[in-house]
Amino acid sequence: MLDWLWIDSHILKGVQMVMYSKLRDIGRDGFPAGKSAPGQAGWISSHLLKLREQLFVEIGKDRNPRGLVIGTWNIKHFDGGSPRLEESFYYIAEIISNFDICTIQEAKSVEAVRRLTRLLGPNWEFFVNDSASGGRGNHERVAFVYNTDRVFFRSLIGELVLPDSDEISGRQFARSPFFAAFQAGWFKFTLYSVHIVQKDKEGQPSRLDEIESVAKTLVERAKREDGVQILLGDLNIDRTEDPEHRALTDRGFVVPDVGPTNLPLTKVFDHIALTGPEDMTQFVRAKTFDWRGSVFRNDQAEIYKPIATEMALANSRAAPADDWDEKFSGWTTNEMSDHLPVWIEILTDFSDDYLSRTTELAVELEG
Repeated sequence: MLDWLWIDSHILKGVQMVMYSKLRDIGRDGFPAGKSAPGQAGWISSHLLKLREQLFVEIGKDRNPRGLVIGTWNIKHFDGGSPRLEESFYYIAEIISNFDICTIQEAKSVEAVRRLTRLLGPNWEFFVNDSASGGRGNHERVAFVYNTDRVFFRSLIGELVLPDSDEISGRQFARSPFFAAFQAGWFKFTLYSVHIVQKDKEGQPSRLDEIESVAKTLVERAKREDGVQILLGDLNIDRTEDPEHRALTDRGFVVPDVGPTNLPLTKVFDHIALTGPEDMTQFVRAKTFDWRGSVFRNDQAEIYKPIATEMALANSRAAPADDWDEKFSGWTTNEMSDHLPVWIEILTDFSDDYLSRTTELAVELEG
């Protein structure tokens, strides 16, 4: 095994490394020895290597040195359902470590976010909002996790509350959008992380109502506030042709097309949409990341079946049956998620434009 695998939170060729030290505590308080089965130190390490390679190919190798990577991920019931395997936390942390800042929807457990941040390393910080109510709010939280070496918090944070005149049928959002302001280089931005309601219910704000309300508010803020306003998260939009998507584009939001974000690849649930000064919205790339190329692959269903059986029995649930190969994909959503993470890369250094304008001004004044 390469020695660098065991280094704690150091930059290697510009890539942030997750805290791996516990993996080497083989046979003590750490992971069991071996590579042939899930949960073993060698199994986790070898799959982290595969995941790292995929992340490097898809994100790392083409990173612009003046770019910022912003991510968003609805991590299913994080971690308010059946407890995840410990290896799953490592895989989730490995993915998020390739972003500079990431918002997480369905962050049901503050301790889960804290545990994730500890894996990411000492240069990562987090904060979460209050738990939403039951019912349509589903007792969810939103979390921000960010690399303090790459971005800094601008001391503005809160939940978006509509004024009485803008309330939707006399109601607020089912899950209040959570916002915070940051800066990276020259780039000032405010993130609004949302989990829009999925199903419309009579007498309650619909998906379209919630999206229109938050879009209207952000456009108004962009006119009077410094920086770019970024709406991101699980908007529960089915297709780009739907009215919910047009509610953004018709108001002038820049909405990169990242394709489907649910695991069957049939819905465009998750988005990162921007409004604000055009000269500060310089995209490099926008994509999803499909972790199924490296971890919890379909060809590993039988290997995970004994673990799934043990977990089911421990929670008084039915053990996997003969159709396990078909149900394995659904089981993995409780380990990773039923959504793919979405990310964009955007430029943060406008020095060339600034100096060019200064040069032009100097010449004009001289004349």
